[in-house]
Amino acid sequence: MSTVGDVLIGGLRVAAFTVTAPIARSWYNRWGARAEELAAAMPGDELVVHPRLGYTRAIDIRAAPTAVWPWLVQIGQGRGGLYSYDGLENLFGCRMRSADRILAEHQRLSPGDLVRLGPAGYPCFQVREVRPPSTLVLLSAAPQLSAAPQLSAAPQPSGERPDPGTAEAGVATWQWQLLPHGAAGTRLVVRQRLDYPGRYSLMWHLVEPVGFVMERRMLLGLKRRAEQASMEQANPEQASAEQASPKQASQPPVTRADG
Repeated sequence: MSTVGDVLIGGLRVAAFTVTAPIARSWYNRWGARAEELAAAMPGDELVVHPRLGYTRAIDIRAAPTAVWPWLVQIGQGRGGLYSYDGLENLFGCRMRSADRILAEHQRLSPGDLVRLGPAGYPCFQVREVRPPSTLVLLSAAPQLSAAPQLSAAPQPSGERPDPGTAEAGVATWQWQLLPHGAAGTRLVVRQRLDYPGRYSLMWHLVEPVGFVMERRMLLGLKRRAEQASMEQANPEQASAEQASPKQASQPPVTRADG
């Protein structure tokens, strides 16, 4: 999708879900997820035991977890991007460029590494747990960090709210799980658990529908990339033939939208 398309379509969806949030939030906070997924524990839940806000979303991908993982592990600004509305993100200075190929140089994450949503000074997450090809757990980190900090200590004890620490506005997880699904597919489940000082309640309720629009596009973008790459790997001759087809070459380029 073009930059203009990103801004127009993404902006319209953000506006629509912001206006309808009071009635739509119960739907978009469980988008795609089944009842058992909503109730199930996920790695990283212990990092924010008592969230004020949160969601669990899910999507089916017609590719094995080992084929989806390379696309997930490379997310982040300055890495593989977020597969979302780049044009809209860049309107706010995020300098995001989503990759359409697996980037060999960004296939490793370790606990303590940073996953950025923009350049230095923008929100970022710290890797807390990584288990290829099934689990990636991120925890919000201070936006001003220019390098990965030392991992802070223990998860919050049960019954206590977390100290946001250097992240004054709150603390949030970003939990990803890739589960085998069907013969050779993946069930991708993503969750966020967010706690914050009460004075930031209005801000986070306004951010919530924006986050849904961007993450929904991200999930669809990740799905499209993984499925296309998996299909090309399974049928390389067919993929090569389609790319070389005179009929395809004579047609004008088509802009692909992830929805």
